[in-house]
Amino acid sequence: MKKILLSVLVLALGTFLILNLLIGKNEFQNNLPELKEKFAKKEKTSADHTKFTQLQKDFTRPQEVTAACISCHNERHTEVMQTSHWNWERTEYIPGKGIKRVGKKNILNNFCIGIAGNEQSCNKCHIGYGWNEPDFDFKDPTNVDCLACHDNSNEYMKQNSGAGMPDPSVNLAFVAQRVGKPQRENCGTCHFLGGGGNNVKHGDLETELFATTRDIDVHMGIDASNLSCVDCHTAENHQMKGKVFSLSSMNKDRSECETCHSNLPHENPVLNEHTQKVACQTCHIPLYAKANPTKMTWDWSTAGKLKDGKPYVELDEFGKEAYTSLKGNFTWAKNVEPEYIWFNGTASHYLLGDTLDPGQTLQLNRLYGSYNDPMAKIIPVKIHRAKQIYDAEHKYLIQPKTVSNFEGDGGFWREFDWNRASEEGMKRLNLPYSGSYDFVKTEMTWPLNHMVAPKEQSLACADCHTRENSRLASLTDFYLPGRDYSPAVDTLGAGVIFFTALGIITHAVARIMKWRKKKEGNKVAAEKNEEQENEKS
Repeated sequence: MKKILLSVLVLALGTFLILNLLIGKNEFQNNLPELKEKFAKKEKTSADHTKFTQLQKDFTRPQEVTAACISCHNERHTEVMQTSHWNWERTEYIPGKGIKRVGKKNILNNFCIGIAGNEQSCNKCHIGYGWNEPDFDFKDPTNVDCLACHDNSNEYMKQNSGAGMPDPSVNLAFVAQRVGKPQRENCGTCHFLGGGGNNVKHGDLETELFATTRDIDVHMGIDASNLSCVDCHTAENHQMKGKVFSLSSMNKDRSECETCHSNLPHENPVLNEHTQKVACQTCHIPLYAKANPTKMTWDWSTAGKLKDGKPYVELDEFGKEAYTSLKGNFTWAKNVEPEYIWFNGTASHYLLGDTLDPGQTLQLNRLYGSYNDPMAKIIPVKIHRAKQIYDAEHKYLIQPKTVSNFEGDGGFWREFDWNRASEEGMKRLNLPYSGSYDFVKTEMTWPLNHMVAPKEQSLACADCHTRENSRLASLTDFYLPGRDYSPAVDTLGAGVIFFTALGIITHAVARIMKWRKKKEGNKVAAEKNEEQENEKS
């Protein structure tokens, strides 16, 4: 019997060793206490700007504020003027298209489409003053808006349709004397409100994050880590770390979870193995748009309808716009489950003038990756779906002029004439317009990185490893245990289990029979010895 138990023990030990060899050495790196201590210390500016004589004046123009700033910070403006925040473009290598200068200047999206001809409104989010024409002077340092990022008074705001100029109500001297490290309010004023409203674009970036809770985001929750944007999106010489792949193409200068948490953040080594192919966000962002809805679809083809000759608005169950004469039909959603894709950090983009197939959905940005790509991981994304205008003869997207600065300028939001808006918009881009337009389906993919849930709300094994409603049902280029069925694998597995069990049982029965036979033999021998002893006596 001891040999049977020993055999079972050896088998179990062997299985354990094999599993450990397959999993590999995996040491848990618990640095959360250090991180909490580090970010609990909030930096404060060492300078009291209310005492600076350069700022003790009534500024009549915002450019005067910038001149005062760079009289002390005398090289910082040159750093800012090298950034994509200032230029709205950067040099990128786009697979299949080569090296290009791309950015908000010249890449179209399927929200407000593009800025050309619409600078008066769109450039409210530019960190500069007065960019409303193609000849804006990007080399003039006094056009840099220092206050947009460094105002700590919460009093600064840009003028609506003011081409980036401050609102006339702003007391420039008061704001200039209360500057410091960028806060969430600085970043969120643009990044939370992109696309024409709160949480329109990203789905995981919205005004709730100005002062939120741990349940919405464990990093920004004021009852949790209470981090500011620049704690993760650090900067060197004003070059911010972090990429948005609606515009970016290259796997560089990204802000990543592993920077703080390492790639071995779990005590369970099996979970740590997942990080080789699964991004942290995949499990830790189970839902997005958790506080306010995000825009999921946008149909430009229905825009322009009027009631009694006037534009109108219809609202949905969230109180959000379901239809506007200016922009068409929308759908919104809240507490949305992400879609999932493979991503290796590189992407391509639809560029102005690229031809399209009207019978196919046009991918405005395509994120690359697959199971067999060693650099790729599964990430959660929001995919925004739209329908937007294109030139029916030239077969490329149209950048229409939507914003109207005055009567007769062709702006769609005043005249509701797609032909005029297309003509003026394409003229601005120096691209021909045939005079014939139609609408094509488009998609845009937005990686999700914010609204990280508390660990107890993150995904469980059964959310993916299941045959019914697996989160990863759309990723079919690999075998996922628990989700996928393979007759060969199942038969092989069943066979291994059956023959292993049969072997153990057979061995056990044989040992038991041998033991009984030996016991019986010992009994016979004992009886024989006893008879012999009796005969002698």
